[in-house]
Amino acid sequence: MAEAATFPAARLHEFCAAVFRRLGVPEADARLAADVLSAADRRGIDSHGVARLRTYVDLLSAGRINPRPQPKVVRESPSTATVDGDNGLGLVVGPRANQIAMDKADRAGTGWVAVRNTNHFGIAGYYVLKAVERGLIGWAMTNSSRGVAPLWGAERMLGTNPIAIGFPAGDEPPIVLDMATSAVAYGKIETFLRKGEAIPFGWAIDRDGHPTTDPRAMLEGGALLPLGSEREHGGHKGYGLALAVDVLSAVLSGANWGPFAPPFAIRQSMPERSVGKGLGHFFGAMRIDAFRDPAEFEAQIDDYVRTLRAAKPAPGTPGPLVPGDPEREAERERERTGIPVLPAVRDDLWEISRLTGVALE
Repeated sequence: MAEAATFPAARLHEFCAAVFRRLGVPEADARLAADVLSAADRRGIDSHGVARLRTYVDLLSAGRINPRPQPKVVRESPSTATVDGDNGLGLVVGPRANQIAMDKADRAGTGWVAVRNTNHFGIAGYYVLKAVERGLIGWAMTNSSRGVAPLWGAERMLGTNPIAIGFPAGDEPPIVLDMATSAVAYGKIETFLRKGEAIPFGWAIDRDGHPTTDPRAMLEGGALLPLGSEREHGGHKGYGLALAVDVLSAVLSGANWGPFAPPFAIRQSMPERSVGKGLGHFFGAMRIDAFRDPAEFEAQIDDYVRTLRAAKPAPGTPGPLVPGDPEREAERERERTGIPVLPAVRDDLWEISRLTGVALE
């Protein structure tokens, strides 16, 4: 297999922003959307960075996403809001709604925002890091198009429905949880297919409901499994968490839930009926001084992190991880060496360059 090409993060960011502009997205929104994609690439979450650009291009070109949305608050209290995203890029609507949640937290102590009529919003971790930068505890979650079977089910009914929570620290790095509620994110299956590699057992089933290690069998009519996979390994917990994310993101906001969420791929058919508007997100922000002294909180988070790192390592491992460690390590490495782009993704970028007239290099 051909080796991955490497691009400077700044170059990929400028390319993405220019492509969005060429497709009618206003300058500020184009740069914001590129920020979210770039965050995924820099943090090593390759399935949600430039690898996703082709799908955004397809959806914008087909008129399935509004390039110039005017999101608006349709219901509000001092600490809560529901936002209609006007069918805009989730990469634009999400950051705006997250900003509302953080601003409400600044005023009221906490802020909670449900969003409907939006689209795929990138990595959930991007949003909680914005809260952490302001000294807030951040929450972010979204539902997504169906790709996950319910426990003991054999067809796609739920999305990968990720959730992220970020806790600010003092001298130590923040604790940043960013996870799908499925055994693995959908994009990782695509990454294994591009690499020509088998997926681990327990990630997916084929179209008949049998466990598979063939990424193509999952993509062609199969389904991902909930976090934990089987009942004996805690699959009911991942399934339950996915339902909770779906309710907070979609049912609470008035978006499409479960199998009725619209697909994030131009080639996939729309669900047989609609039960709401677009996809849904949910953001939260909590001001620490609404609960206790922030310096004391951050000092205890520091102590918590150091205590975990001091735990006895399992044989053959570097020792206990703290949520956010792999992403921070990837960020340090990629700042030095650039962003690796798989051959299939690189080909997509060249095709986007040809279609839009935006130079890649």
